[in-house]
Amino acid sequence: MNNLNQMPKVELHLHLEGGAPPAFIKGLAREKSIDIAGIFNEDGSYRFADFWDFLKVYEAACTTLTGPQEFYRLTLAVLEESAASGVVYSETFLSPDFCGGGDLGAWREYLHAIEEAAAKAEADFGITLRGIVTPIRHFGPEKARVVARCAAETAGRFITGFGIGGDEKSGALKDFSWSFDMAREAGLRITAHAGEWKGPDEVRAAINDLGAERVGHGVRAIEDMALVEEIAERGIVLELCPGSNVALGIYPSFRAHPIGEMYDRGVKVTINTDDPPFFHTTMAREYEMLHQAFDWDEGVFAKIARTALDAAFCDADTKTRILKTLEQAHG
Repeated sequence: MNNLNQMPKVELHLHLEGGAPPAFIKGLAREKSIDIAGIFNEDGSYRFADFWDFLKVYEAACTTLTGPQEFYRLTLAVLEESAASGVVYSETFLSPDFCGGGDLGAWREYLHAIEEAAAKAEADFGITLRGIVTPIRHFGPEKARVVARCAAETAGRFITGFGIGGDEKSGALKDFSWSFDMAREAGLRITAHAGEWKGPDEVRAAINDLGAERVGHGVRAIEDMALVEEIAERGIVLELCPGSNVALGIYPSFRAHPIGEMYDRGVKVTINTDDPPFFHTTMAREYEMLHQAFDWDEGVFAKIARTALDAAFCDADTKTRILKTLEQAHG
């Protein structure tokens, strides 16, 4: 389907550092004389063996992002790539752990640079960005409290959500409830990575222990049909990342991915890239692969984009503006 690439798209699950093109990170490493050659394949792509190896490579790549200026450049590079796939609105995960080490003053400086780049990208590429602050799960609950304070202090038009990423097998989600309560009290909307590497109970924990209205991944819910039914009934939105799940071996192919069955069962599914250059994907590729796997037409993709916009954590004025863009394209 030739028009899929041009269709306006809404993405809710994108890690900013995880969107860094390998050539961009390699260039920064060269500028700073940082030796991270081991994280790249001969063809220049990122090299990792499994999810836990991916986390190490991701953190190694982040060592090149040493200040606000690097994040300004990173944000522009990532948004240019997204816009090339037709993304008109994106939400990205940001971690004060990688932006100033949890220091509030430093975090404000990084955030200012990211917002400046987002404004330039909106003017240049027509893409709107909002931020979701995320502690790193395997860094532990105490560090998460520091991150939550950073999020609460900078909540507003740009920082609109709070989530959690990292190693799902590290600790229990309920251990982070203090941080989520603080974020919620600051007016931030709640999402959480769950049900990617652990089963359906982890998705339940995200919804019941953290009050998540959206769940990042959540694919393993398919192993418990009562949970799938509950998610559909309650209108919980799943930020699904099929290309990521296939690349990491959770499912052998797009056809085997549960997004098709979840959609058919009335779950509010959205399409996302997660860490696109790591997983050799783009939003345009996700659309194309899902079209091939499930024979979805433009009407299905238009409906999913609208679901994503409805679930977006931005203000009403921004939603109205983006909706006009979707409606102009979809009729």
